[in-house]
Amino acid sequence: MIRIFNYGEVPNSELFLRSRRILDVAPVVEDIIRDVQAHGDEALFRLTEKFDGAKLQTLTVTDAEIDEAMDRVGEDYLAILRLAAKNIEEYHRHQIRSGFVMTRENGAVLGQIVTPIERVGLYVPNGTAAYPSSLLMNCVPAKLAGCAMLVIVTPPGKDGKVDPAILAAARIAGVDRIYKVGGAQAVAALAYGTESIPSVDKIVGPGNAYVAEAKKQVFGKVAIDTIAGPSEVLIVADDTNDPKIVAADMLAQAEHDVMATAVLVTDSKAFAQTVSAELERQIPLLPRANIARESIDNNGKIVIAADLMDAMSCANEIAPEHLEIAVDDPFRYLPFVRNAGSIFLGKHTPEALGDYLAGPNHTLPTTGTAKFGSPLSVDDFVKKSQYTYYTKSALADVKDGLMLFAEKEGFHGHAKSVGIRFEEDIK
Repeated sequence: MIRIFNYGEVPNSELFLRSRRILDVAPVVEDIIRDVQAHGDEALFRLTEKFDGAKLQTLTVTDAEIDEAMDRVGEDYLAILRLAAKNIEEYHRHQIRSGFVMTRENGAVLGQIVTPIERVGLYVPNGTAAYPSSLLMNCVPAKLAGCAMLVIVTPPGKDGKVDPAILAAARIAGVDRIYKVGGAQAVAALAYGTESIPSVDKIVGPGNAYVAEAKKQVFGKVAIDTIAGPSEVLIVADDTNDPKIVAADMLAQAEHDVMATAVLVTDSKAFAQTVSAELERQIPLLPRANIARESIDNNGKIVIAADLMDAMSCANEIAPEHLEIAVDDPFRYLPFVRNAGSIFLGKHTPEALGDYLAGPNHTLPTTGTAKFGSPLSVDDFVKKSQYTYYTKSALADVKDGLMLFAEKEGFHGHAKSVGIRFEEDIK
């Protein structure tokens, strides 16, 4: 049964979202990374047979395998993948930015250039479930950013094949190379390179505890996106909503994972109790009922606020990954959102729309990190460099103050590098 609290009386242990329970896998992952560094492809073949039960002849997915996958998934599914890719591209195209240049009266020229990260690796899970949606959400912005090489690693099944939905999505997204390798060994291969797999500059994408730990350990050698926590939704809803729909939206998150969190914040105690009863009715009807049951019982909560503005304050305090504002005039409340990953406005905008099709990214800050984090975007696949140009006269205008500044910090060599440019003028 979901717990119900009054806002202002919710203990911090309940109000704030929880990180995923991380197993202590660091020593195992460290050994795997060292193995891949030392033995390259041979380690990947051996570890893939050990962990995935697949004895491979090659790590590379061929064009023929992708062609077969395109045939197997069917035209209806290909059409929806193409529509999703189109919507994601249309949205993320607005994020593309160029550099800038500015000049000063003394002739100094200052600016910034924006360049793509050259090589990006994407980890795509392929175990109990495949996530072509995550593949599109990562690959489309990378392509828009102009990354020259986009590499996918994904674990094969015991038959040595990759889920056809993943391969179909990869072709639609324009992925350059796909390799049949998963786990910490795949992350190590992307970071350090092997005979078959090129090293990359950044690794993105979700994974299990071993993948997450491997990303942490290779950070610094390469960039990473984030270490994601469990999925979350917070729904702000008044009693004009249909309780069946609100409960269904909560369960759409709860079925993800036993650690997933679904929260309702409402200004009506009666509505809270009706939604609680509706959750109890719907949970047994789900194919993933056991997962949803544990999620709702352990992490779910309903918070009763004094009014909808009080509800928005609660939402900002929690800083959810997904925020649904299920009211008749949601744009009235949008300016009051300070902390949220992705916002879903109105009664007909379920969070599931954002998972697959709408266009905004579904790789989002979790466990309260929306207070400082942002959704994955084109910005995650570019880097910025700045430049400065001074004429001699422009440097002369600031040289005395510049030298003083350097000397005050004890860097007389810095000051000398400025002054030496004018020694000939003094003679």
